[in-house]
Amino acid sequence: MNFRVDAVLVGGLSLVLSSAAADLRIGMIGLDTSHVVAFTSLLNEPGHKNHVPGGRVVAAFKGGSPDLESSAGRVDGYTRQLEERFGVVIVPTLEALCARVDAVMLESVDGRPHLAQARPVLEAGKPLFIDKPVAGSLRDAVQIYRLARERRVPVFSSSAYRFYESLQKVKRADVGAVRAVISYGPAHLEPHHPDLFWYGVHPAEALFAILGTGCETVVRVATPNTDVVTGTWSSGRVGTLVGLRGGPAPHQVTVFGTKGVAEQQGSGDYAPLVREIMKFFESRVAPVSPDETLELFAFMEAADESKRRGGTPVNVPSLLRAAASSGTP
Repeated sequence: MNFRVDAVLVGGLSLVLSSAAADLRIGMIGLDTSHVVAFTSLLNEPGHKNHVPGGRVVAAFKGGSPDLESSAGRVDGYTRQLEERFGVVIVPTLEALCARVDAVMLESVDGRPHLAQARPVLEAGKPLFIDKPVAGSLRDAVQIYRLARERRVPVFSSSAYRFYESLQKVKRADVGAVRAVISYGPAHLEPHHPDLFWYGVHPAEALFAILGTGCETVVRVATPNTDVVTGTWSSGRVGTLVGLRGGPAPHQVTVFGTKGVAEQQGSGDYAPLVREIMKFFESRVAPVSPDETLELFAFMEAADESKRRGGTPVNVPSLLRAAASSGTP
């Protein structure tokens, strides 16, 4: 009887070890955002109430931007947490990171270095998730996806907002044909990035989660505390982003359809996004297409261009074509 118990225990231990061995080895680039701790906790701690199985963060490249206080002031603290709490190995180069892992999360809070940081990952053929913003400019975003296409490496980028269950419920609501969408939320500015790339990307992502591709023109009204950006989509659909600063900045999406209206109720957390990232790493199929992500960033860059032009409409496809032809990686 003791032998049978021992055999069961050994068998169970073998299954646990086998399961652990099958986990994808995940690397992180850029330890200057709270996302690195939150995502690693979801993946590496089986006791977490929202644990996401299938992968573990095992190595990371510190990164950091010395001219960005929100990066330079936080990178050392988050690095220590990954080392001490989760046992993550900090490596000196991106090439060393790629040699240790099966897939990569690019987490640098600053979008400007994303193109340079993505390049060695794509050259190594590792599936790559890029946290928001995908890059520091539309041109860099286009080049990242061009590199990924040329090397046949899957890339996926998204804000967590897109996968909040509260937003997915709105998306599933039977409102008939969608006529208009209003998305409002925080839009704090950072001088090194186009205005909406830094935080307005969240309500912008929610807008595109409902409307998808097909945005044709963008007009922006800007004041110090508020942005109103209106996009006209194909078939006459209208999407409006209201970016809020300098006071309460809740986020919500309202969808107006031919049969009814749906309003987002409540917020969400990071777990649905991390689940989508793991599905992406395992399947190598992105849940958000490159076309949609690039159009989303063209929408935001068009908002800046409309502001520069005094609020006149900007053609989004033309802006995308210009970014695509402005240089090669």
